[in-house]
Amino acid sequence: MKKIVLKGALASVIVIATMSFTSIMEKVNVKDSTVKWVGEKVTGSHNGTIDLKSGYLDVEGDKITGGEFVIDMTSLVSTDLEGESKGKLEGHLKSDDFFGVANHPEAKLVINTASKKSGTTYGVVGDLTIKGITNPVTFDMDYDGKTASADLTIDRTKYEVRYGSGSFFDNLGDKTIYDEFEISVDLKF
Repeated sequence: MKKIVLKGALASVIVIATMSFTSIMEKVNVKDSTVKWVGEKVTGSHNGTIDLKSGYLDVEGDKITGGEFVIDMTSLVSTDLEGESKGKLEGHLKSDDFFGVANHPEAKLVINTASKKSGTTYGVVGDLTIKGITNPVTFDMDYDGKTASADLTIDRTKYEVRYGSGSFFDNLGDKTIYDEFEISVDLKF
């Protein structure tokens, strides 16, 4: 009888321990989530949106342990222009001068680690892949279990997006496009 009780207690401890370390995959609701971008040049800026194709966060208890987000580069649109100007900018951003979406229709962010900084804010370290080139990124993300938000600053030249960059071309004057662009992400789970 003691053996049966002991085996039952041991099994219970193993089950509880396993459950407490089980990672849950929180899938992003891509339809209700938004990704906005802003790119600046000497004479102004442009902004727009881009769609998430898929994504999830791995969560253990109240800790983020990983995640992956796939961005549909073909969905890139400008929201600050209309008509012919809008079409020209979107076409140029999708061309090989910029993101080459015909050959690289997706970008991906993989979260490697996330450390709780305070409250709902996490310091995130991950790998961002654009045009098949992967570089490390760090940023803060707020996550409350139902939503997440983050602002990322990305140096496009690290991904071979050099068109109009004053870092690579001389005498661009007011045609210079700044190397860094901003991404603001609001996710719903």
